[in-house]
Amino acid sequence: MPRGNGTGPFGGGRGRGGGNRPGAGPGGKCVCPNCGATVSHQRGVPCYQVSCPKCGTKMVRG
Repeated sequence: MPRGNGTGPFGGGRGRGGGNRPGAGPGGKCVCPNCGATVSHQRGVPCYQVSCPKCGTKMVRG
C-alpha cells in the first residue's frame, strides 16, 4: 500500500472475494447460459452444480 489508500501497488482495491469469478463470495446470482434464467446463489453450492429451473442446463456464476 504505497499510497496509503488501501489499493496496493497496482491500484485495483477489489480485495479477496470481490468480482465475478469462482469463489466470489456468498451473494450473487447463478445464470443459465442457455435461456438466461437466474436464481440466487446458495452458499456452499457452486452454480455449475445447479440445474436451470426452466431448461435443465447447468448454471454459471453471474
